[in-house]
Amino acid sequence: MTSKVLDKVGFANYEVNINWSANNNGPMLTFLSSMHVDIMDEPKGYSKATMDKLVTKYQKVAKKINKDRPNDNLSKQTLIFVLSESFADPSRVPNLKLNQEAVPKIQKVKKENTSGLMMSSGYGGGTANMEYMTFTGLAFNQFAKSLQTPYTQLVAKQTAPINIANSFKTTAAIHPFYGNFYNRNLVYKRFGIQTFRNIQTTGNLALKYTATEDGGQYVSDASAYKDALWQLNQTKGGQFINLVTMQNHLPFTVDYPDSQFKVSGKSAGDNKQQVKNYVKGINMTDTSVENFLNKLDQVKKPITVVWYGDHLPGIYDGDSMKKYNVVKHETDYFVYSNKYALEHGYGTKKLTANTKYTDPNGFIPLALKQMKQKVTPYSALLTEVQENLPAMAKNSVGSNESLYVNSKGKQITSKQLTAKQKQLIHDYKLMQYDLTAGKEYSKATINK
Repeated sequence: MTSKVLDKVGFANYEVNINWSANNNGPMLTFLSSMHVDIMDEPKGYSKATMDKLVTKYQKVAKKINKDRPNDNLSKQTLIFVLSESFADPSRVPNLKLNQEAVPKIQKVKKENTSGLMMSSGYGGGTANMEYMTFTGLAFNQFAKSLQTPYTQLVAKQTAPINIANSFKTTAAIHPFYGNFYNRNLVYKRFGIQTFRNIQTTGNLALKYTATEDGGQYVSDASAYKDALWQLNQTKGGQFINLVTMQNHLPFTVDYPDSQFKVSGKSAGDNKQQVKNYVKGINMTDTSVENFLNKLDQVKKPITVVWYGDHLPGIYDGDSMKKYNVVKHETDYFVYSNKYALEHGYGTKKLTANTKYTDPNGFIPLALKQMKQKVTPYSALLTEVQENLPAMAKNSVGSNESLYVNSKGKQITSKQLTAKQKQLIHDYKLMQYDLTAGKEYSKATINK
């Protein structure tokens, strides 16, 4: 009800930054907008008894999975999540031609390691929503339509929500931009992140590297990866690091000097220069990623990286979203275990089952599988979802909120799901509702 009233009085949503909202809408409307948000519709059959049965069910699933997983202490390993801002290989974009390949090094990494395509719940934006899914394993498309940004509308109001950082004794976040965007300063605390370095932090929490690329307006990926390597060396044991880069964020107005790229095709519309600038930017990312992985291979402790692009840049105006709905939501991802992890039983070179298409909520179970790590009942449920359901995302066109994509990259409807898949989605929705909008009946036991 609150959202409908706000719409009628001309409220503009600025969930990315509460200061923007206050300046544009006034403090009263900003306050009203945060009072109540419908989080999620209650799934059929929700009750304490139902959730108790669900916990028991996935305790059994976890026990079965764990028979083949030798590692039982995740905090001994290091897991790094890297969100590469706006990264998506332009070679997949229809009606676009480049004079040469933009990211050959990353494509080589993908070919040799666990990798595939990630279905994004955004186009041209929505970074924090993808980040939320990677942290929690919960699906954005299953929330109510009024919940547009879980970070600001949900997590900021929660107490110790279940997320991947729970499994580590040392946790850190790095984002070379403003810490108040999407309320990350508070959200990371809610997730249990111990240190958060951004361009506003000072003293012991200051970023160590802040250089830009030649002509660039944001901290470069090369600098961001140096900060991640610095953080890696702050403890002898394992840790969780969440890195969100900034180099390739819009607007794509920086004309990098000596760009070797030429762009043609109707996909770019009137944005050919922006596409050219963007392609040069991700080409520099290509080199930075290769250097980062090479450095990780020199570290004498087990490290696994989940690396992904959050969404396509919103510059392909010549391609209809309705016609190219799936491809305009496809970004790149890979999971990489360093040399030490591979040599000491803490990593896997290349998983191939159920990896061609996934979603951000699938990264926790994929990482645990890659690391040969035992699972909790919660991550056992996430494993079942990742392995047995289509990749899912928030839809951008049509009346259906959910975009389901099968292993062949084809959009399907919920009616095409099997009875087992429908039951699994129901289990998933029950758990998501319980942990976010419900009574948290399962919280004390599901992740232990």
